[in-house]
Amino acid sequence: MQSFLSPEPIVKLDKFFPNPFKNVVATARTCYSSKGVIKDEQIEPERWKQLAKSLYEAGHHTTFQHAYFQFILENVSRHFIWSFLHSHPFYNSEQVSQRYVEIKPGMCAIPPLEGEALEVYQRTIDFQIESYHKLIDLLKPPTAGEYYKRFPGRRVYGEKYTKDIKKKAQEVARYVMPIATFAYLYHTISGITLLRYYRLCEQYDTPLEQKIVVRKMVEELLKVDPLYEIVLEGTLELDHIPEHDFFISHDDRLSHGGMFSSKAFLQEFDESLDGRVSKLIDYKLNNEKVLAQSVREVLGITAELLNDEDAIDLVLNPAKNKLLGESLVLTTHSKLARTLYHPSYTFRKKLSHAADSQDQRHRMTPGSRPVLHAHYIDVPDYITPELVKQDSRVQRCYDEIMARVWEGITRLLGLGVNPEYAMYLLPNAVAVRFTESADLLNLHHKHVMRLCYNAQEEIWRASLDEATQIREVNPLIGKYLLPPCTVRAMAGMRPICPEGVRFCGEIVWKMDISEYERVI
Repeated sequence: MQSFLSPEPIVKLDKFFPNPFKNVVATARTCYSSKGVIKDEQIEPERWKQLAKSLYEAGHHTTFQHAYFQFILENVSRHFIWSFLHSHPFYNSEQVSQRYVEIKPGMCAIPPLEGEALEVYQRTIDFQIESYHKLIDLLKPPTAGEYYKRFPGRRVYGEKYTKDIKKKAQEVARYVMPIATFAYLYHTISGITLLRYYRLCEQYDTPLEQKIVVRKMVEELLKVDPLYEIVLEGTLELDHIPEHDFFISHDDRLSHGGMFSSKAFLQEFDESLDGRVSKLIDYKLNNEKVLAQSVREVLGITAELLNDEDAIDLVLNPAKNKLLGESLVLTTHSKLARTLYHPSYTFRKKLSHAADSQDQRHRMTPGSRPVLHAHYIDVPDYITPELVKQDSRVQRCYDEIMARVWEGITRLLGLGVNPEYAMYLLPNAVAVRFTESADLLNLHHKHVMRLCYNAQEEIWRASLDEATQIREVNPLIGKYLLPPCTVRAMAGMRPICPEGVRFCGEIVWKMDISEYERVI
């Protein structure tokens, strides 16, 4: 198997269940035990090997979910994390933040290229890193201006807040960095999730990196419990992946060395947004009626005693449902709050790769994200942060950087480089277009987190779009999609802002949502 020219991914199994595979059998046998819970130490692997295999083949996989494995991953790309590790709901990750940790040279994946292609790739990477540091310096003055608008009293003590201003500048400067940039992280998954990883590691967008990392993960697993070999299936080849079959069968419309490219599609998508970041395109017809009726069902009362407006107010108004103000999310465990599962909404969205990498962490508001190279066009296609737009000199520099990056990618494709490798040069700013759906319970939690002024500006703007549109179609629901401070103020909780020393500087809980405005 080929390998990257950059330092290879480091994979370490840091923590894991003792006797994980024996536990698969023990949990299965407990279901039919008349003698109580069966313990791991009671399991003789050879005797029960066939049972484990038959359970797996029959799809009875809950027994494989009990054992969890915590991996330390290093030298893995942001592209791989977005496309593979975080593209499903069954994981937990904590990774180094590009918003707060400055990126250093030499921290990027270099695919197996050679000759002129390698020169073009490396030159473009070097340019992006150089541009990142240049942009941090260019952004400091406009960042400071916006920062002191928010915290006017801090201007007198400017030296004290230099680091804060630099961090906000680098948060925006990171948009020019390639998605090839390395990250390190903790990544925790169950046994069944790792088996799924292995089976599907050939899929788009980063199959080579996926194969390298996932095989190392499996090797680490088999070191601590070789019994997993009993159920370990082989990796599906690329010709078993439906996206690949589609591209091959439509090769008359393929371009750029194997990419399905459509400027018409991108134009059609963007026009459908009507100038929004996130456009509400569908919702259940009777969201409010169904929510109100389900509230009454929980309480065992009729509409005569509790009308629709009061029922919705009871579950969504923090002054009445104080559980909504808790830092520990309790809604999924509350009988009344679980009525919020019934209303649902679907949005069409366009975010940068950087913002979407945060958006997808809300695993219970899932999206159908693209095969990234299928959206590539040979003209720059990117998102510009609000802070960049505030200064014409910064805007010109930013646009010039993007033009140079796209020139490098298009040159690689012209040299016949596999699009899989060329896409690593795409900047964090590259536009990602997709559709996302959410039930109200999980969307409410997401908006509590992302309408906070400390949330990344772009995902904050998308959440604001969503909340305002829901107010238009479901006003009884929409008026309660609010940031954490407002929810806590309504619930009578103190302190009102839960962020402590990270307070954003704005008294948001006294504003109407129509007054929300920010640049940083």
